[in-house]
Amino acid sequence: MRYTGPKARLCRREGVNLFGSPKYQKLLGRNPNIPGMHGGKRLGKLSEYAKQLREKQKAKRMFGLSEKQFKNYFTKASGGQGVTGDTLLELLERRLDNVLYRSGLALTRMQARQFASHGLFLVNGRRTDVPSFQVRVGDIIEVRPSKAGSPVFSKNREELGADHTPPSWLKVDSKKLSIEVIDIPVTSHFEALIEPQLIVEYYSR
Repeated sequence: MRYTGPKARLCRREGVNLFGSPKYQKLLGRNPNIPGMHGGKRLGKLSEYAKQLREKQKAKRMFGLSEKQFKNYFTKASGGQGVTGDTLLELLERRLDNVLYRSGLALTRMQARQFASHGLFLVNGRRTDVPSFQVRVGDIIEVRPSKAGSPVFSKNREELGADHTPPSWLKVDSKKLSIEVIDIPVTSHFEALIEPQLIVEYYSR
């Protein structure tokens, strides 16, 4: 099942801002200790298995996936011809909700998931309400005309500021609220906080 409890607790457990929102970064600054009855400090040296497990948990939580969903992504990645870890992260990057997040139209992956599941966006002219939808090169993603006037988009744009730069595999028009997928994400575009090889090692045990 997908975790539905306090998101701040997950950030403290993994020791990183899993969700992108500045409020979680501030929380980690105030209280970096792992959650628990005694407010324990960061654990000491971890075993190799523990490192692999934590990396898998971190990635799964960052993208908001259940255990089964994440395992399915790994199984698909391992069945391909490329490097399994890279293929795994490519598949995660190409999720519709992640694309909305990377583009800057959504502030966090959680918000992007909401946008996608509520069908706020069209993909190639068709209403799509599946956050896991895999985008491809040439896809055009645009807000539904009836939702274009929502203040949430202008608010997000203001909060991100002019410094936000979408990855080069996406061509974003923040005024028209549209995205064109112009390339496939590569290693330099992947989530920097994730070490995919540890995840591969975890599932290879």
